[in-house]
Amino acid sequence: MKNTDADIMKVFGVNVFGDAVMRQRLPKNIYEELKEVIKCRRPLSANMAEIVANAMKDWAIEKGATHYTHWFQPLTGITAEKHESFISPNGDGSVIMEFSGKELIQGEPDASSFPNGGLRATFEARGYTVWDVTSPAFIKDDENGKTLYIPTAFYSYTGEALDKKTPLLRSIDALNIQVMRLLRAMGNSSSRYATPNVGPEQEYFLIDESYYNRRLDLQMTGRTLFGAPAPKGHELDDHYFGSIKERVSRFMNDLDMELWKLGVSAKTKHNEVAPNQYELAVVYGDCNITIDQNHLVMDVMKRVARQHRLVCLLHEKPFARVNGSGKHNNWSISTDDGINLLSPGKTPEEDASFLIFLSAVIQAIDRHADLLRLASATPGNDHRLGANEAPPAIISVYLGTTLTDILENISNGKPNGKRRDPVFKPGVSALPDISRDDTDRNRTSPFAFTANKFEFRMISSQASLARPNTILNTIVADQLAQFADRLEKAEKVNNEVTAIIRDAYREHKRIIFNGDGYSREWQEEASRRGLPLFPRSVDVFPVMIREENIALFERHRVLNRAELMARTHIFLENYTLKNTIEAATMISMAEREIRPAFIRYQEKLAAAALQIQQLGADNSLHRELLDESIVALKEFRKAVQDLKALSKKAYDITDCAEQARFVGDQLTVCMDILREKTDKLETLCDDSEWPIPTYAEMLFKI
Repeated sequence: MKNTDADIMKVFGVNVFGDAVMRQRLPKNIYEELKEVIKCRRPLSANMAEIVANAMKDWAIEKGATHYTHWFQPLTGITAEKHESFISPNGDGSVIMEFSGKELIQGEPDASSFPNGGLRATFEARGYTVWDVTSPAFIKDDENGKTLYIPTAFYSYTGEALDKKTPLLRSIDALNIQVMRLLRAMGNSSSRYATPNVGPEQEYFLIDESYYNRRLDLQMTGRTLFGAPAPKGHELDDHYFGSIKERVSRFMNDLDMELWKLGVSAKTKHNEVAPNQYELAVVYGDCNITIDQNHLVMDVMKRVARQHRLVCLLHEKPFARVNGSGKHNNWSISTDDGINLLSPGKTPEEDASFLIFLSAVIQAIDRHADLLRLASATPGNDHRLGANEAPPAIISVYLGTTLTDILENISNGKPNGKRRDPVFKPGVSALPDISRDDTDRNRTSPFAFTANKFEFRMISSQASLARPNTILNTIVADQLAQFADRLEKAEKVNNEVTAIIRDAYREHKRIIFNGDGYSREWQEEASRRGLPLFPRSVDVFPVMIREENIALFERHRVLNRAELMARTHIFLENYTLKNTIEAATMISMAEREIRPAFIRYQEKLAAAALQIQQLGADNSLHRELLDESIVALKEFRKAVQDLKALSKKAYDITDCAEQARFVGDQLTVCMDILREKTDKLETLCDDSEWPIPTYAEMLFKI
């Protein structure tokens, strides 16, 4: 059933305790004060919290909610929640429905089993969740019923951040402080605060539920650990932006409706490059809220897919040899009075404000390329980056010729020049002139300027956007602080602005690359420029605790030394755990599913060869096939034994960093060998005997 405009307008945000609901349900003075608290990011008073909690409870109960939960983002990679009912005993055997300001503001989940990187011992269980007033509460309606979700931060008993939201919020504050310093130094006295904005593009795969249920690797790890390539992948590009299949379209329509109810402005949907791969993009918005909503997007995708007997795969590389999935992070900075600080305007060559903020980003990316690479580092993303489907692991910035020429001219003391012709004619009488952006869209660049924002293209599809945006906000804040220091001391501000733009470009132009990031020539050129290369995530995890990076995060009060050390430990531990789980799954599938099935196939071959021989006919072909299968099975069994031995060796290593390095250097290589040998068996085996769904089935039957 098609959604009408009236349907959409009626349901959008219906399950969100947003501005319209607050205006309706709160006393006017409380509403105005709460809005000011949210805008200025200051603590909520106890009296105000009590009034807001009561209004929130009444609204939630009227909509059918019986429970509430403090919804937080521990360092597990997913969200967490502990449900509490509104019910409170009344003393006479009956109950009343209560929800206090204290319960709204602060909760106490057990923190002992969440990753903490050594910040807490297992027996030290206490932790605290604290309401993030800047992100609206909402009601989630699923198989568990209706529950009020309250976005919160998560802390240990000793005060360290145990989540992803806290550093993000701190980085937003840090960026705001430095943006406002720079704007004031440049004469802006009207803007009150600045916030980063984000617009994520979420890629994902869909497969039929029946195939998923027959693949242990998908269930345990989210990706296929075995699978010979289908005769056709995405070579013809016939799936990209193609007609959406009816079953998928029904899923997408239901997904849109569920997200709209939650106030998520799902806008764009289309077929992606690989078969059964798709993308959903939302409207650009407040960084913190958008990141919370992206967690919801991933959760709702999975739930709605199941309703259609589909499974949504968010792994970065669920299928080998076809495009993996990313999550493009479109990022900019805007002020409360509507100024996009990365918008070139009609005359970017004359816009000093735009050029100085652009220069700050360029300088930040060059100085902290290691941290930006860390922002995209996950074990799954190692299978995707640089594979002609995602940017390479080399950090660079794409500006396009117009902006590069402007900065080059400023650097050389020449007139800034002018932007290229903003339109071009298609040469068809019935078609109008076409507006042209200042930059092309370079799909091979990890960090590309696109019209009025930067697009960070390296992030993995299932990752939280909190880490990359925390890093991005912090490194840009640091450069803005340095620029503000210079301007606040300058006698002639305009001259100093030009000098800052010139110096930043001269010192950091090596990071700018407008060409093909996939080319071998670029890899060689990047090396000559001295740009850092971290091919795998295990290579880059330790950069977080370099002394200069600890100083950076502590300087802006985003993360302290202990919190950084803990996160590095968690990154390394997570890398080891995910890969060893994959290795164990491979061994289980190889020994319990694939080997028995292939032996049955061999027995059929041998029986057929013997029968032909008894008939006096030529059985050489069957003997040849049997001999080939015997060799292949022998190589397969050796690969299994090698992986078992290395898995045990990895388990015996006690040092976290050493263990992760061993896994990256040896275990994953052995896993690749076992995959190669197993995929060889698949190509030899009769299709009716192969025990798990093939790529041809999963990617082309839906």
